[in-house]
Amino acid sequence: MTGVASSISGLEPGSFRDPDSRIFTADGRVLRLLSERGLADWRALSSSGLLKELDAKVVGTREVEANVPEALHGGVAAVLEHDRIPFVSYPYEWTFSMLRDAALLQLELLRRAIEKGLILKDSSPYNVQFQGAQPVFIDVGSFEQLREGEPWAGYRQFCMLFLYPLLLQAWKDVPFQPWLRGSLDGITPHEARALLSARDLLRRGALSHVVLHDRLEQRYEEKEADLKGELRKAGFKKELILANVRGLERLIGRLRWEPDRSTWSEYGPHTTYTAEDAERKARFVADAVAEERPRLVWDLGCNEGRHSRIAAESAEHVVAMDADSLVIDRLYRELRAEGEMRILPLTVNIVDPPPGLGWRGQERRPLLDRGRPDLTLALALIHHVSIAGNVPVAGFLDSLQGATRSLVIEFVSPEDPMARRLLARKRPGNHPDYRADWFEQCLAERFEIVRSQQLAAGSRTLYLARAKA
Repeated sequence: MTGVASSISGLEPGSFRDPDSRIFTADGRVLRLLSERGLADWRALSSSGLLKELDAKVVGTREVEANVPEALHGGVAAVLEHDRIPFVSYPYEWTFSMLRDAALLQLELLRRAIEKGLILKDSSPYNVQFQGAQPVFIDVGSFEQLREGEPWAGYRQFCMLFLYPLLLQAWKDVPFQPWLRGSLDGITPHEARALLSARDLLRRGALSHVVLHDRLEQRYEEKEADLKGELRKAGFKKELILANVRGLERLIGRLRWEPDRSTWSEYGPHTTYTAEDAERKARFVADAVAEERPRLVWDLGCNEGRHSRIAAESAEHVVAMDADSLVIDRLYRELRAEGEMRILPLTVNIVDPPPGLGWRGQERRPLLDRGRPDLTLALALIHHVSIAGNVPVAGFLDSLQGATRSLVIEFVSPEDPMARRLLARKRPGNHPDYRADWFEQCLAERFEIVRSQQLAAGSRTLYLARAKA
């Protein structure tokens, strides 16, 4: 048996759980290394016609010749190359509608795979990425040949990482993002049962997928029974899996989450900008993006996404981030309806950004490690970060200097109505550094200020700046 080095440069840190398939990156290419068994499954998938039928729902994949490390026990039998996803995101950064769409995609792929004599060996949302507002399945190594009489092994994982988080938010209005960020394995059947009320447990789908699931898990938890063998002997058929999948599709397809409002959902109609200042701001952003010619733009605190859309007119890709999940969910649904592929909306609190998680803190990468932006938009944001978030002005600019090549930032003066509202909630003198002169001094120390423009109202100033080495 061929040995495997414990650390090989280029191996994706989050790709180690499947012994038959590992991701390797080299020179900007995304390669998948397959074992003999993995190759047999790939050949079964590629000859089934399923990939052609699914088209853009599965990441573009082809078999290639490439020099790769011996990163699999038993050796590498074949290499696949995948189309590169512009920006990697994780389920704890998605909105309700994004997780729901990813779940429905997973179920559709599973159902259609079973009809072709295949199955998905797992059911992780980490096997899905978003190309703009379109979910794309990326783990072709998850397809394997269906063995008659065996159950859907990924059912428990699907419930823990898809179904229970969706039920929690749809039925209880409890955001799932902190749960998935807190545990990469998701919510267990026992936890889901404890979190839902007696009335919730009477709803359609709860009895079979929550209550009975929990009871069966507790019953077999300490037993050494061969469940697969028992099911095979009992005459388990693939039709039972298909019935379960179709039931889950109906259940998840009916789930909705649409609260009346959130902290920033009504920001647009109640903004303090005049129409003229809003237009000046939009023009400043458009000119800056056209001038900097960025490949990747981050729009921090994007709200309804107006400036993300402006940036997308010149940039290749835009990641639109806001801590308010409702406004991001609405933006996602708008972009999905438009077929927008350049803007990726994510629920991210920039004061508490996603860290490295999982095994050795590397399985799921920190936000910055997934692709640094060429240009960052930080519009009407600094007062929230520095006043509400208690982050020093200099510290916020330090983080931006280390993250981006160019910056469009808006300073909201302490006299601005929005800043005054935040300061009124704080003890007097708590933010002595929140001043226009100190902000501009700190900005000039870290960035070359290309130009600035004060809006007509007088309390807000826009800056285009480039990071110093």
